Amino acid sequence: MNIHEHQAKEILKEFGAPVSNGVVILSIDKINEEIKKLKSKEYVLKAQIHAGGRGKAGGVKLIKNIDELNIEAKNMMGKILITHQTGPEGKEVKRLYIEEASNIEKEFYLSCLIDRETSKIAFISSTEGGMDIEKVALETPNKIITNKIDFKKDGPTEIEIEKILEIFKFDNEQKKTAIKLIKSLYRIILEKDASLIEINPLIITKEKKLICLDAKMNFDDNAIFRRPEILKLRDLNEEDPAEIEASKHDLAYIKLNGTIGCMVNGAGLAMATMDIIKLYGKEPANFLDVGGGASKEKVAAAFKLILSDKNVKGILINIFGGIMRCDVLAQGVVDAAQETNLSVPLVVRLAGTNFMEGKKILDKSNLKILSASDLNDAAKKIVEAIK
Repeated sequence: MNIHEHQAKEILKEFGAPVSNGVVILSIDKINEEIKKLKSKEYVLKAQIHAGGRGKAGGVKLIKNIDELNIEAKNMMGKILITHQTGPEGKEVKRLYIEEASNIEKEFYLSCLIDRETSKIAFISSTEGGMDIEKVALETPNKIITNKIDFKKDGPTEIEIEKILEIFKFDNEQKKTAIKLIKSLYRIILEKDASLIEINPLIITKEKKLICLDAKMNFDDNAIFRRPEILKLRDLNEEDPAEIEASKHDLAYIKLNGTIGCMVNGAGLAMATMDIIKLYGKEPANFLDVGGGASKEKVAAAFKLILSDKNVKGILINIFGGIMRCDVLAQGVVDAAQETNLSVPLVVRLAGTNFMEGKKILDKSNLKILSASDLNDAAKKIVEAIK
C-alpha cells in the first residue's frame, strides 16, 4: 500500500526525523487559512499523487508569495499529471501539499527497504539526490552504496550506521542528525511494517541543516490488518477501481495492458499462464489469482472483474484443482457468464479435483466455451479465438 508524501512526512516527524513544516490542502478556499501555520515567505507547492516524476510534469513549483500561491494552486488542483510512472492516462491531482521553502546546498539519496532475497534490511545511500536511483545505478554505479543488515530489536550498530553514512561526508552536527534519521527509518520499517522508505532528496541547506525534502513510503499489504493507523491513510482515489473491487473479495488482481483476461488459482500458475500468452504473441490483460479454496461466489466476482476491463477480447481460465474444486469453479463461471451475457471467447483448462464434474457443468451450460487439454493447448486456442 502506498501513501502520499505529506502522510509519509508526518510519520517521519512522529519518529523524530527532520522534515520541513507543511500543510495539506484538500480545498482551494482553505489555502489562506492553512498558510498561516507556516513561517516561511516562500513556499513549495506540490501535487500529491502516488507517482514519481511530479517535478518534470509541472507538479512541483517554487512560489514567491501568497498571491502567486493561490494562482498556481488553482491551476494545479484538478490537473491531470502525466509522469513516467502514471502511464499515458495520468493521474488527477485531488490534494496539494504546501511546505516552507528550503535553501538547498546539496542533495543526497537515502532509502531503507526489505531485501527479500537475503531477508535483511537494506540501506541504499547515494550522493546523487534528486535523480531517479535507477538512472544513477545505470550510469554511475560507483556513486551508490548498499548496506544490508540483520534484523535487530535495537536497530543497526554504530559500525553499520557509519558504513551507511560514509558516502555523504557530513560534518559532526549533520552526522548526529543523520544517525537519528537512520534509527528512525529502521524503527518505521519494524514498527509500521513498511516495505520501502525513500528520501529523495535528503538535503543539506545553506544553513547546514539536514532535512528530508521528499519522502515516499510503501507498506506490506499482508500486514495492514495489524496496522489500522496505516490503513486509515489509504487514498482510494489513487488506486485502480478494479483493484479496489478485487480487494473486497480477497482476490489478488493487478490490471495490465493486454487483451486476454486470465483467471488462475495460484500465483506461480498465474505467472506461467501470462508467460505462455506472451509466447504465442499476445499480452495478458491482468494477473488474477482466485486462491486455493475459492467459493463459486468468489469465482463469479473474479469473472465479472475481468469483463469490466474494456480491453479484454478473450478470457483464459486455467485451474488446477487441489484444494480448489473444479466443479465449484465451473459453476461460478457459468453463473457469472449467464449474468453478464458473455460476448467474448472463453477458453477453460481444468485439471485436478473434480475436473470431470466441472467439465460436465461447462458442457451443459450451452455457453460457447472452448475446452483445452493442457496449458499449451489453452494458450493456442485463446490467441486463435481472439484473432
